[in-house]
Amino acid sequence: MESKLLNNIEQFVDIGATFELRVTGFSMLPLLGYGNDKIIIRRTGEKEIIDNRIAMFRTDQGKIIVHRVVALEDGVVKLKGDGNIYGYEYCNREKIVGVVESVVRQNGQVVSCVSKLWRIREKIWLSQPLIIRRFALAIMRFWLKFKKK
Repeated sequence: MESKLLNNIEQFVDIGATFELRVTGFSMLPLLGYGNDKIIIRRTGEKEIIDNRIAMFRTDQGKIIVHRVVALEDGVVKLKGDGNIYGYEYCNREKIVGVVESVVRQNGQVVSCVSKLWRIREKIWLSQPLIIRRFALAIMRFWLKFKKK
């Protein structure tokens, strides 16, 4: 059912509307956890500033990805997962479906992605040296896979 919804997500997430999805990958660790968190996506206007926001976009192959906007230049958006040490994705601005407005934790707590606490957590994680992030991510991925068994 969810894959059918994702095929038409652009129609579900109209201007002003939101859409909730479960996080299924490791690429946004540690801020978004595998399988435990849900994200609430809000459609963005073409003129809205999305720098440093977590955004959802559709690849040319039709896959839906949620990563952080690293840069926007001449209508091309550069994105990267917080849990990815290397590698970027690129898409045209019009491929951005929306931004992550909030996160619903496993315990039901809703965390705004524009709150001061969220922004502090982002800055702390993203300011860490790559070597520290790399080892921390390896431990987190191992723990999540172990916990899931």
